[in-house]
Amino acid sequence: MDYQAMGKRLKIERTNLNLTQEHLAEDVGLSPAYIGQIERGERNISLDKLVLIAPSLIKNKSLIF
Repeated sequence: MDYQAMGKRLKIERTNLNLTQEHLAEDVGLSPAYIGQIERGERNISLDKLVLIAPSLIKNKSLIF
């Protein structure tokens, strides 16, 4: 899996919704630093974290894959 591409896609979806990293992090119970690391490809996102984040970002969940 290309984690850098996934992080870039998550960032695009977040910014399209005019969400800050802080607001998204608060919504899903993660730290803003962790969200930033995922978006920059510095951390590999686990499936359980993706399941937490995706509903906040993507109205049509099939778009993530």
